Amino acid sequence: MNADTPKALTPTCQLLARQEADYRGWWWVAPPRDPWLEGGQGLAISADLAVRQAWQAAGRPAYSPFDSLPGSAEEAPQGEGQREVQGAVLFWPKSHALGEWWLLWLCATLPEGTPLQLVGENQGGIKRVLKVLAALGLGCRKRDSARRCSLFETRLGRVVIDPDAAWSAFEVEPDAERLLLASHPGVFGHGKLDDGTRLLLATLPAVLPVGDGPGDVLDMGCGDGILAAWLARRGAAVTAVDVNAFAVEATRRSLATNGLVGETLESDVYSALGGRTFDAIVSNPPFHQERAIDYGPAARLIEEAPAHLKPGGQLLLVANAFLPYPDLLERAFGGFELLADDRRFRVYRAILST
Repeated sequence: MNADTPKALTPTCQLLARQEADYRGWWWVAPPRDPWLEGGQGLAISADLAVRQAWQAAGRPAYSPFDSLPGSAEEAPQGEGQREVQGAVLFWPKSHALGEWWLLWLCATLPEGTPLQLVGENQGGIKRVLKVLAALGLGCRKRDSARRCSLFETRLGRVVIDPDAAWSAFEVEPDAERLLLASHPGVFGHGKLDDGTRLLLATLPAVLPVGDGPGDVLDMGCGDGILAAWLARRGAAVTAVDVNAFAVEATRRSLATNGLVGETLESDVYSALGGRTFDAIVSNPPFHQERAIDYGPAARLIEEAPAHLKPGGQLLLVANAFLPYPDLLERAFGGFELLADDRRFRVYRAILST
């Protein structure tokens, strides 16, 4: 880093910024949004499209774990990332299982002996990495702590567990017909059917009847693909999007496993869709970013929905009852209906006027 590098804002990055370390040629794995990272050295590896787009907008290299990666593939793109990987920093996520996957993935992707630092907030479970590393036969020492965060360091080694073993499958029967869904740590509803999604599925047949043809339907925030698969099975032309690369891959696998067809795209809300419009948009939108409540994506989903609906098209979403979506729906559409309310979740419908 140099004098022109912006100051770190997040606690984990503030801890890293005070290290006497040369991070040139390092990978920042699952990083948060932080100007210190985005204005410094190294490259980002993130499943979050919004993070990658922010890096790329700043002229910085950023990749998905599903990309061909510089330093690990025979053919690497030209530029900063083509040099030998000097080390990696893993930002330990809220999902412990996802953190374990990233660790296994790094062991399988980078050369044995590559330096690895692991950083996270204490209340986020970073201290549990000591047991995880020990179970994998990797030594570890604590390097520093501050800002209620801890930083550990080790070196990558070969482990016998394949990171693909993290993928699992589970069955659901939302309408007495079996669906087999793919699931990955860090994807919403990992390994189970969310109660809010269950309520939405129970409501949809009355407003998206098979006889009329569901038409072109957008599944916004597709997660493990339950809504996309249900819609495709009922004859909809489905487009499923999510900002999370693991979710997009899970939906792709879920559709394929059930012999269904649908388009899957990484998209930060509507960013990948251009001017496309749909007969319906269905969603169980997120309202958390790690542990913090974040209405931003859901607000964009609602506010920009009219531009992505055909005349008479409808937005159908489920949300926790306490969330302030009625005001957003009223402003965007001029009105809405409450289709279901079980006191925990509410299903809303808003129709674009013709």
